[in-house]
Amino acid sequence: MKPLQDILVIDFSQYLSGPAASLKLADMGARVIKVEQPNGGDPCRDLLMANVRLDGTSSMFSAINRNKESIVVDLKNADEKARIMQLIAKADVLIQNFRPGVPERLGIDYESVKAINPGIVYGTISGYSIEGPWAKRPGQDLLVQAVSGVTLLSGNANKGPVPLGIAVADLMAGAHLVQGILAGLVQKSITGEGCKVSVNMLESMLDLQFEAVTLFHNDGGQPVQRTASNNAQPFLGAPYGVYQTADGFMALAMGSVTKLGELIGCKTLTEYADPASWFTSRDVLKQALADHLKTNSTAHWLSILEPADFWCAEVMDWDTLIEHDGFKVIEMLQDVTTNSGFTYQTTRCPIRFDGKTLTSPVGFPKMGEHTVSVFNEFLN
Repeated sequence: MKPLQDILVIDFSQYLSGPAASLKLADMGARVIKVEQPNGGDPCRDLLMANVRLDGTSSMFSAINRNKESIVVDLKNADEKARIMQLIAKADVLIQNFRPGVPERLGIDYESVKAINPGIVYGTISGYSIEGPWAKRPGQDLLVQAVSGVTLLSGNANKGPVPLGIAVADLMAGAHLVQGILAGLVQKSITGEGCKVSVNMLESMLDLQFEAVTLFHNDGGQPVQRTASNNAQPFLGAPYGVYQTADGFMALAMGSVTKLGELIGCKTLTEYADPASWFTSRDVLKQALADHLKTNSTAHWLSILEPADFWCAEVMDWDTLIEHDGFKVIEMLQDVTTNSGFTYQTTRCPIRFDGKTLTSPVGFPKMGEHTVSVFNEFLN
């Protein structure tokens, strides 16, 4: 039995942040019913990544909406609205990520839902909070990254802002919503009362940068200073970064610069004995290190550094990673199948309970695939 068995989630969310949250709940055993509007449903169904479709649907939608059911409801139709409200009355959790004002207009805001289901745990995600001058801005991942300051942490000093290559704002907000919903379910189990759980993408990105934000407010507000080369973390000294070798790339984490110099035979590094200089002179040190590491292969350097317990790793591409025993042993991939018989490979839930992984063979639903069966089950 999975931990959230018998928990019913009604999910009105679209695109990525809300569906990322409901996917985690589904993988932990909750029954997630995705509510889609007529005329296309969740726009993410057609949001292509690298122009790839899986059985006619975008790979992004296929990955983030597996293990769910789909019903189509026209919230502007009185009869259909009445039916969905009956379903909501029986739910444990509701999730939505509409822009501010839309839930009220549709009649599925917290107060309206609470009136028919006082025990509901109501989860909502916005882009920038529901208050202030940014409240009605679109909560799109790249835009939130741009505003949040995170794009100034990656890349070298002369390269301009660099966004993360994944939808980190969406995914962090989804993860925070899951945390809040689980806490709300615990509260409900104790008091019998539900609650409203609110997160927004901007605050999730600021929380992700808690170290950087704390530093900024305690070092006189100094601007972020990325290194001229091999930057990986603008607040740490050398050797922290990613370096090119004769045949690839490798990452070096925190460690003694002088010890590193002795291990790999780089004389310049051995001349900096004061740990404070590893930060103040990091541009010089990183350049010397970068030049030196290009003289031999990644495997050569790893054969020296790993036995000495110096923190390092090969930079792998996907082809290299999936063939490595370190990847194979965690069994992070699973095959899932839609009701139409289409099978595709995707990731599983990364959470283990009692040492066991959480998997599900259920692929993404066709739009409205479960409308009739769901309403027949719950309303008859």
